[in-house]
Amino acid sequence: MPVIECDVETAREALADAGATVEPGNTEHERYRATLDDATAVAYDDKLVVQGANPASIEAVVRDESGRAHLYFDGACRGNPGPSAVGWVIVTDDGIVAEGGETVGRATNNQAEYEALVAVLEAARDYGYDEVQVRGDSELIVKQVTGEYGVNDPDLREYRVRVHELLRAFDDWTISHVPREINERADELANEALDDA
Repeated sequence: MPVIECDVETAREALADAGATVEPGNTEHERYRATLDDATAVAYDDKLVVQGANPASIEAVVRDESGRAHLYFDGACRGNPGPSAVGWVIVTDDGIVAEGGETVGRATNNQAEYEALVAVLEAARDYGYDEVQVRGDSELIVKQVTGEYGVNDPDLREYRVRVHELLRAFDDWTISHVPREINERADELANEALDDA
């Protein structure tokens, strides 16, 4: 449950402009409640507490996150193909801004990696970053995205097209391969999602 310290009246205006439904609070301590997509922000004197299935939609509106972010992604697969999940992390100079992990059904390991990359790029786009430095421990996916490797599999070709569509949302981007230990948090989130499934 994210807590965002902010000017809650400025946040109210931004949320209303984004199409959120704003209602009075339920207690004397709540200034208001704003609902957007599958999330609700409860406003107190100097902070918003965000609840619900999709807190990133509210965070993206309220946080002023233009600038640069480091994105980490990882897919996990039990069997190939088999039950799969993704994990992703967005990091700035202030630390971890957002992270997520969820199951994505039955997939190959490479499909799960692409699903994770798509998820982190969508989140970074929604947060409004101008520049992203993407890192993953799948050398194949990184080299397919950069064009160093070709893509024979039709499903993976579609993923690569989707990734490039998302990358166009940023003024500047890089993608690089990193060792698994550098990508540890994204890996943990993907595996936790599979364990909880």
